[in-house]
Amino acid sequence: MWNKAKEDKIINARPDQKKKRKDLNAYNRKNGTYGNGDKKDASHVGGKIVGFESESKNRGRLGEGGRKKKNNGGFLAKSKLKSMYKNTA
Repeated sequence: MWNKAKEDKIINARPDQKKKRKDLNAYNRKNGTYGNGDKKDASHVGGKIVGFESESKNRGRLGEGGRKKKNNGGFLAKSKLKSMYKNTA
């Protein structure tokens, strides 16, 4: 049985994901929007921070974090996850 929480835990533990979160949070803090409830995110397009946009648009975009228009719902196959992260718990 497939488990989204397990998949997310593996993906979110990747060093590149940690760096991305760190950079976006720093950008939000620097611009005074971190935690103020304005429903805006630092927009990450093509691996670069390009400004602010609504959370729903930013998090729903097709791409690494997006979950749209993929044959399997946008999630990695279990076999692909296992091969990518053999040494993770």
